[in-house]
This record gives sequence, structure tokens and C-alpha cells, in this order.
Amino acid sequence: MEIWINPACSKCRSAINLLDEAGADYTVRRYLEDPPSAQELREVLDRLGLEPWDITRTQEPDAKELGLKDWPRDAAGRDRWIEALAAHPRLIQRPIITADDGTASVARTEEAVRDALARK
Repeated sequence: MEIWINPACSKCRSAINLLDEAGADYTVRRYLEDPPSAQELREVLDRLGLEPWDITRTQEPDAKELGLKDWPRDAAGRDRWIEALAAHPRLIQRPIITADDGTASVARTEEAVRDALARK
């Protein structure tokens, strides 16, 4: 299991606390320091069953500078979104947990973290 975090994020810290309380075996990826590649994002999106705009923090200053709200949210625009997330990792919703069973979740709630733990 791996968790992508920003240590300054309270949701990330809460998720880590829940993983620790459960005695989970996991690795931490500080995705702002070690940004995922476009290919890694494609793989995680497939595991999540989501599109890149679904995990984009659209209120971030980078999103506003890029004009993301006006970008098409369709198959033709998918790669553009992924490239933007790879180039601007602050735009990635957090935390993301990749479970050992091949699934992933955006673990912003206690329920989502517990669900990821159940999918060892």
C-alpha cells in the first residue's frame, strides 16, 4: 500500500494516523517532492476509475492560472489534464491510497481510509 501525501494537509495527516492505528504496512510518497509522471497518473486514474479532472484541485492558484475551468472534460482533453497534473502536482487531490489489491482511493474521509485498509 502506498499513500500520496502533502504533509501540510490535515486530511493527509489524519489518513496517516488511521493507517498507523491500524498497524498498516505502507509507504509514503510526498508527491510534491516526488511528483508522479504522466504515466503513473494514468495508472492511478485507471485504478481509481476516475478521470483527471475528478482528482484536480480546481481552486488552487495554478488551476486558475492555467484556466482549467475552461478546459474540455472529454476524451480528447484527457491527456492535457494529465500533463497539467504531472507538471503541477499541487493540483492533485490528496491523499491518494493505492491498495495492494490493485485499487486506489482518494482517501479524504475516515471511511475511505478504512475501505482501503479492508482491501489489503
